[in-house]
Amino acid sequence: MKRYATCHDCHRPILWTITEAGKRLAVDPDPDTAGNTAIWRDGTGRWRSRRPSTDLPLTGWERLHKPHVATCPTRQQQLALPLGVTSLAEHRRKKNRR
Repeated sequence: MKRYATCHDCHRPILWTITEAGKRLAVDPDPDTAGNTAIWRDGTGRWRSRRPSTDLPLTGWERLHKPHVATCPTRQQQLALPLGVTSLAEHRRKKNRR
């Protein structure tokens, strides 16, 4: 049984997964063949996720889902910046990687 959380921005259901890097990733709870994230349940019952590749394709126990950030209507509205405004998000990401 899947236990859903709720997106704080759009209030839609989401499923929290743990990536191979150990980070949390919210995905839409329903499988989507257009998705780019494979999810499965590990032996402890946690939902895990990874990005399938040609070297490691989707396996029989995994299902494709879309990351919620790609489908969240509130996030899509936030992405549209007014003319002449520059997003500092990329700069901040580079700064945090150091």
